[in-house]
Amino acid sequence: MSIMKKLATGFIAAGMTISAVVGSAAAWEPNKPIDFIIMAGKGGGADKMARLMQAIVEKEGLANRPLVPTNKSGGSGAEALLAAKSASDPDHTIMVTLNSFYTTPLRQPGLDVDVLTFAPVARMAEDTFLLWVHKDSGITTFEEWLKVAKADGNKWVMGGTGSNSEDNIITDFLNDHFGLSMKYIPYKGGGAVAKDVAGKQINSSVNNPSEALGFYESGDMIALVAFTNERLPMFPEVPTLREKGVDFSYFMQRSVVGAPGMSAEAEAYYSNLFAQVYASDDWQKYKSSKSLMGDLMSGDELMAYWKQQRANHETILRASGAIQ
Repeated sequence: MSIMKKLATGFIAAGMTISAVVGSAAAWEPNKPIDFIIMAGKGGGADKMARLMQAIVEKEGLANRPLVPTNKSGGSGAEALLAAKSASDPDHTIMVTLNSFYTTPLRQPGLDVDVLTFAPVARMAEDTFLLWVHKDSGITTFEEWLKVAKADGNKWVMGGTGSNSEDNIITDFLNDHFGLSMKYIPYKGGGAVAKDVAGKQINSSVNNPSEALGFYESGDMIALVAFTNERLPMFPEVPTLREKGVDFSYFMQRSVVGAPGMSAEAEAYYSNLFAQVYASDDWQKYKSSKSLMGDLMSGDELMAYWKQQRANHETILRASGAIQ
């Protein structure tokens, strides 16, 4: 599929047309460097994705001003959300988000952050999750992991990015569904989590493929189960939890959002920009190599997706007791 056809497909799905987007983009362009907030720490999936997108924009000459990445991981994304909300120049402020985009405002209402006030620039992918252990654990199947984790109780440590975040949600599900009592330790980024599993500092993780891939390829970490609807092409030998008879899967958005108050002209510019990034060979290769799923979304379609996902996560957090 040609780049222009891909762009047209993405924008038609979002209720926009190429001529409308290009016309708006021509009417507005950034006149200074663009603040590119990353809602996570260095080395994790969000960080790697953001820096790849920055590199694609630079390599292809897609923007007339540079994207300047800044990691803001504090408070499970609260630092990033507040930075974007209080941006002095919304038209020059964009942010890479995960599912903490929904969960952190729900858990911390005092932040006074309404995610539906952000500009729906582009959902670039949905990331996947696998359960990982060190190769020296002696565990080679999900059933063996369940047996050991249950026997160890709260001495079994699961590491993950943030509190009441994506990794925490999956850990809570495993504890509740299988009668486990694992201890969950929050980290600022998925890269640090994977490093500590590989270094035998913690027992397991539910890292995204991109975060654990290096340690998987070196043979230090092995995957036991995938939290997807079907087996991942990169890990054909790894069964899904659904194959184990448990109706559960979980995905994480990899989206770019604009700061609240962003003009319609700037939103159109960035939607066009990231549609071009999405259509690039480098992004498509990255999606495939990191087991990322999902098509491009922007505009009204992305806003509808946010509304649905926020409602889903509110249900999950209430069920776990994380919110009342």
